[in-house]
Amino acid sequence: EGQIAGQPYDARSLQLVLKQALKKASITKPVTLHWLRHSYATHLLERGTDLRYIQELLGHNSSKTTEIYTHVSTKSIQQIKSPFDDL
Repeated sequence: EGQIAGQPYDARSLQLVLKQALKKASITKPVTLHWLRHSYATHLLERGTDLRYIQELLGHNSSKTTEIYTHVSTKSIQQIKSPFDDL
């Protein structure tokens, strides 16, 4: 919550928190809140989280918006075992 109970953090406040965290961690590479959000969704997908749950967590109205993460993650695809491998 932000300063007002029940209200979300202001975008600028979140940017300042991120900037402070990067400084404390001595991270000099560029990082944005959007990149963190994108990484979060990609990692969830790679760990097998259903796309519909990711859609809900990210607050996407359309599943098409969430589906952009499916082309980023190839780890799950590489782990699919073909039925022909057992022949």
